[in-house]
Amino acid sequence: MKEEKRMQGLYPEENVRLGKWSREALDGIIAEASHMPGLGERIEYLSRQFLGIPYGESTLIGNASTPEEVVINLEAVDCFTFLDYVETMRLVGSFEEFAVRLRRVRYRDGLVSFSSRNHFFTDWAQGPSTVRDVTREAGGGIIRTVTKKLNVQADGSPYLPGIEPRIRAIDCIPAASIKNILGGLRPGDYIGIFADVPGLDVTHVGIFIPHEGHALFRHASSATNVRRVVDQPFLDYVADKPGIVVLRPVT
Repeated sequence: MKEEKRMQGLYPEENVRLGKWSREALDGIIAEASHMPGLGERIEYLSRQFLGIPYGESTLIGNASTPEEVVINLEAVDCFTFLDYVETMRLVGSFEEFAVRLRRVRYRDGLVSFSSRNHFFTDWAQGPSTVRDVTREAGGGIIRTVTKKLNVQADGSPYLPGIEPRIRAIDCIPAASIKNILGGLRPGDYIGIFADVPGLDVTHVGIFIPHEGHALFRHASSATNVRRVVDQPFLDYVADKPGIVVLRPVT
């Protein structure tokens, strides 16, 4: 009863969709992960629970003309909400704590507004954060740095109306070098696919998962023949991409 009252105070009931799970099941999953000593082990376990969850677009509420509302939607995820949920779950010990902590992961300073939402992958690593950009470290100096004006397309129009542009130097590890720096990546690293176009830092995100001597890319795929959270061979996936940006969870 106490949890129900607290949840109703945080989220309208229609903004909470748990899909295949009950709150009790999620409590058990989160509690199990919280006892795992390694960050990578914890993230692998939590993200594995999402395998097969359908891909869903526009699951959040809020834009330049619509007030922002906090949403928990585990019925369907896009590539970034998938990471949102996994990152929040690995920081807490219960579903109730997850519901509270999500605000601080999804929004700068926990301020719920469209302008404060972390719209860009590298927003996650700005200021006090639970992740840091380790692209330069992981790449062993084999990097490319591009200064970008995020949210401004080639024709000068915004990707996201209502969001101020931001100038940011983006480090990326070129695709041709990724095979040589695999030892610099850690289980549970968040991987962004570098955007070789104006206005974006990355075009897609997922999680680096070593498995039985191979590297996997765990992500919510929007590919027409997939449309769900899947594991794919990491090196195959990034082979034809411009490069990667690496964010690493910290305690």
